[in-house]
Amino acid sequence: MQQTFLSAFYKNFLGHSPQWYKNAIIIFLIINPIIFFFINPYVAGWALVIEFIFTLAMALKCYPLQPGGLLAIEAVIIGMTSPGQVMHELEANIEVLLLLIFMVAGIYFMKNLLLFLFTKIITKVRSKIIVSLLFCFASAFLSAFLDALTVIAVIISVAVGFYSVYHKVASGVAAHHDHDHTVDTGVTEYSREELQQFRAFLRNLLMHAGVGTALGGVCTLVGEPQNLIIGDQAGWDFVEFAIRMSPVTVPVLIAGLLTCALVEKLKWFSYGVQLPDNVRQVLIDFDHNETKNRNKLENVKLIMQGLIALWLIIGLAFHLAAVGLIGLTVIIFATAFTGITDESQIGHAFEEALPFTALLAVFFAIVAVIIDQHLFTPVINWVLTYEGNMQLVMFYLANGFLSMVSDNVFVGTVYITEVKAALINGQITRDQFDMLAVAINTGTNLPSVATPNGQAAFLFLLTSALAPLIRLSYSRMVYMAIPYTIVLTTVGLISIASGHLESSTESFYQQGLIEHHHAKTDVESESSGH
Repeated sequence: MQQTFLSAFYKNFLGHSPQWYKNAIIIFLIINPIIFFFINPYVAGWALVIEFIFTLAMALKCYPLQPGGLLAIEAVIIGMTSPGQVMHELEANIEVLLLLIFMVAGIYFMKNLLLFLFTKIITKVRSKIIVSLLFCFASAFLSAFLDALTVIAVIISVAVGFYSVYHKVASGVAAHHDHDHTVDTGVTEYSREELQQFRAFLRNLLMHAGVGTALGGVCTLVGEPQNLIIGDQAGWDFVEFAIRMSPVTVPVLIAGLLTCALVEKLKWFSYGVQLPDNVRQVLIDFDHNETKNRNKLENVKLIMQGLIALWLIIGLAFHLAAVGLIGLTVIIFATAFTGITDESQIGHAFEEALPFTALLAVFFAIVAVIIDQHLFTPVINWVLTYEGNMQLVMFYLANGFLSMVSDNVFVGTVYITEVKAALINGQITRDQFDMLAVAINTGTNLPSVATPNGQAAFLFLLTSALAPLIRLSYSRMVYMAIPYTIVLTTVGLISIASGHLESSTESFYQQGLIEHHHAKTDVESESSGH
């Protein structure tokens, strides 16, 4: 009887995850208290961080919230951190959480407009290189004013729309009939090869779009969750953040778009797959049918969504409110003016972002452990021994490497927190802090395209319902990201090391675009409070 109970418990534990994965998490949970109490708390802290990174890397085996959450709860129970410290981290990063909750949900109600725009791109433009550039640039532009996670969520829904339209035709199902596009059994034999090519085509576009979110996401305060954290610690608004990052982000954006065109032209790293003519015709027919059947009511909805998008850009650019609150206004406007009044319809909008929001809360619990156990202090102190541009280079590389294997939100939060502490303690000047903040932001955003666990948007794509449909695996994403990783990391490093960061900052001071030592008083008062 006991054996039956234990086997049932084991089977339920982490559901359908592989047995070796379940065993690994159980071992982690057993050894952590032993290391903490009988060996060394510092070593136990690093063991926890490595274990948590492992759960991120194995996101396809099990969503990281459950195993990562168990590790975080155990860390609190055994005293590696406290509930109070975890709550402090959540409160300090409330803007990021609100961004994920409200902004992603707000864009959900604007999907019709975005689907309309991206459908036009695919059906009207025949050149694969130009289509790829448009997807990459559009994703970059949208990510600069939304957040990368929101943009990739939109593009996933667009790709699922395209895929389901063709899959239904390839399966011989009438347009008005229900169809399960996740099952290939109904696909006719002569359509199977086209379906494989269409999957490869969509993989190309999704990867270009994913990298586009990184190119645009690094530029502005709202592009990535850690940008908000870094900007908040530095006291920068939307415009100042963009100006300070521009010496690095502008050349990187240009290099990224050139890379997009080059890999498509040369067909490197599985790129360059063309859209089959039959599939194009199916999508064109679908677009014509949608346009023909679109009534005045739906046209007005599209116009209203366009006006709401304009409000969103203005609200963010002029920092009229916290990002999450602007997202909330988008939800209100987009539902009030498009006829959505049902609670269940509104509830669907929150389904995409809330699991990741919960995971981010677990991130901050791990950050609380890092702070309480002073895990990164030796690394920070070592990097601070360097001077001038070499200090910026070392921060950029350290952040970049950790972001490749971990998550850039996680790494960016830890580093900016430690550097802010160094500023308050008088170890660095305000000018150093400003340039280090740029190095941290670009370091966490650019090299992190190397792996799905490095970028929140990439992880979101990998764990989405679309990934298995288009056969986009972890290893395939890493392989297809190689050219972008090399180019973005190298161009970012050159920009950081060239000394242009300091000279550009001084130039901005002289032109009055940003205020010199604008946060000095705040820091000094905070320091005296400590």
